[in-house]
Amino acid sequence: MLTILAAGSVFFPGLFLLSKQCLKYIPALRWSEGDAVIVSARLVSSVQAVLASSAGYVIASSCDDIIEDQHWLTSAYILFAVPYFVYDTYAMFMCYWYKLRVKGHEEATAAPQHMSSALTSYLRREFLMVLHHVVMVAVCFPVSVFWRQGKGDYFQGILFMAELSTPSVCLGKILIQYKQQHTLLHKVNGALMLITFFICRVLLFPYLYYAYGRYASIPFHMVPLSVPWPVNLGAALLMAPQVYWFSLIFRGAMRLFRGTSRSRRPPVTSAAAKEDQTGSHALPQPVNGYSSRSTEPESATH
Repeated sequence: MLTILAAGSVFFPGLFLLSKQCLKYIPALRWSEGDAVIVSARLVSSVQAVLASSAGYVIASSCDDIIEDQHWLTSAYILFAVPYFVYDTYAMFMCYWYKLRVKGHEEATAAPQHMSSALTSYLRREFLMVLHHVVMVAVCFPVSVFWRQGKGDYFQGILFMAELSTPSVCLGKILIQYKQQHTLLHKVNGALMLITFFICRVLLFPYLYYAYGRYASIPFHMVPLSVPWPVNLGAALLMAPQVYWFSLIFRGAMRLFRGTSRSRRPPVTSAAAKEDQTGSHALPQPVNGYSSRSTEPESATH
């Protein structure tokens, strides 16, 4: 157990530092410290998502009995991934810290001058995401490793596969960070993010209830009454932020595609065009993965 925890504690921060150094010092790149930190954090989140999704697929596909069958990778990956959530809380703060210093950023004029005030601002703005990470370490980890007592590896594998949506979320944030909202890549990625987030994070929990109902030969609507109340409570607490984040993604996607439709309208008069061009600078850019505003909160992927 300690060996796997140690491996995760080295792998994720190590990958972050390696990526940051490469982006800063490779002659063809020479990125600034802030840019390197932000992109490296996204890269590590995407790598973790690919690893988790792959592990989840292997686990779920190997379980014929969704309650009794076990796979060694279940507990192993949980232990390996726990340090990621600790690291990612720090990485999100560093992204927030550097973004406050980007020239022209809407919060640059209000950027905290001291690390303590920046930390307070970060915790206030990203409270939900930080709470999500704390719950994953303090609650989900002991529940998954000890409370389950080796049962339900299939469900744990399906939960791992929720991370399938994370790479598109990370790419969307990078494209917005570098003002690429006008590109086809951003629009395609936005549609992919909307679809994968809805399937992998919102429909995930109803599917788990459906799978158990089929296994136990009980109607879907009776499943909540047939499982222990802590299971229903845990599912509700995990699903609630996913629904909230999806609502933000959906509103952002609608604004993005409405903006695309408006851009295809016939040209207006020159006076109106000048007025619209002047006013357009005050309009927010299309939203990123988790925010209904143009500025992007620092968040992970999960």
